[in-house]
Amino acid sequence: MNKKIEEEYLEMSEIFKALSHPTRLFIVNAIKDKRMSVKDLTKLVGVDISTISKHLTILKNSKIIKGEKEKNYIYYTLAIPCVLDFMSCAVNIINKNNK
Repeated sequence: MNKKIEEEYLEMSEIFKALSHPTRLFIVNAIKDKRMSVKDLTKLVGVDISTISKHLTILKNSKIIKGEKEKNYIYYTLAIPCVLDFMSCAVNIINKNNK
């Protein structure tokens, strides 16, 4: 495998790593149709702000989500909605395996 191909697969693996935690998958699903703040997500997930912030940082660094500042809050939305296609595919695999 040449260096360029290896780098491409390495970038893809970083995206998969970012999605490899149930809380981060939940966050992605939660913001699929609406933007949410850290405060909103903290209430929804039921963990402290620092934990949510760590998960959001991982998702932002992988460019899966983006934050937009509005007054004193940052609201998060999906930057790459096609990630929902992958999640849907995963659900199909799970359902097929559970039959």
